Amino acid sequence: MNNHMERLRTEYQNTPVPEELDRIVDQAIAKSLHSSRRKRVKYTWAAGACAVVLLFLATINASPAVANALSAIPGVDRIIKVLTWKEYAVDEPGGYHANIKVPAVTNLDNQPLEQGLNKKYLKENKALYDKFMAEIEALKQGGGHLGLDAGYKIKTDNNDILSIERYVDESRGSTSEKLELDTIDKKNEILITLPMLFKDDRYIQLISDNIKEQMKQQMKTDADKFYWVSGSAEVLPTDEFRAIQKDHSFYINNDGKLVIVFNKYEVAPGYMGSPEFIIPTEVISDALVSRKYIK
Repeated sequence: MNNHMERLRTEYQNTPVPEELDRIVDQAIAKSLHSSRRKRVKYTWAAGACAVVLLFLATINASPAVANALSAIPGVDRIIKVLTWKEYAVDEPGGYHANIKVPAVTNLDNQPLEQGLNKKYLKENKALYDKFMAEIEALKQGGGHLGLDAGYKIKTDNNDILSIERYVDESRGSTSEKLELDTIDKKNEILITLPMLFKDDRYIQLISDNIKEQMKQQMKTDADKFYWVSGSAEVLPTDEFRAIQKDHSFYINNDGKLVIVFNKYEVAPGYMGSPEFIIPTEVISDALVSRKYIK
């Protein structure tokens, strides 16, 4: 039995990630937007791999050690869970260290969305691992160190919303951090995007103006804070924050507030980390499609 499970696990880990991933996720989102309730979807895409996924996740859930670790994750006792699907670890002499945890969303009835997200997470992290291994081989010839820490955090997990943050911290003399977030409507099982929350593109300017105000106020009240915003001393025009992107990184917190997230060095010096700004609902209320998500 153990050999059989190990074989299935190996087959799963070696399953290639399909190139049409983005199309699959987009189709899942489109279907979700036109249906308030979902029946379990029949699908044939990578059927063998999906069976292995289910067995592998069943093994994770059956493990007492993993179960104890998961007990610390907020909302883990809910129907929809986020598990550590796979982990890459490297610790080689010379200062080469990597720890990469791959998340997996489980128990969605919307299987195309679940499988699409999980394949995306696996593809992203496998690429990180391959790139890291190639880079340390090159560094070994000329010296230097390299560190990589990639994983995920649950930003929100309540009856309505599941927000997952994926982070990549890389160090090679200096450090950099990249964040990406996915927010899921747990009841309707759809992936929420920033544009779908609003009637039109007015939100870009409304949110951007409020963030600039928050930046200036924080700098006024705390001398240790600094942002690359108009009016700040020593801010180059090329660095100045002007506006968020249309599909900017965000999540919805437990209070039902919209939170805009920036990467390290995106709007401030590195010591400021990855800034987050809670947007007051009254600032964007007239532009919202509804108050379903934002309170």
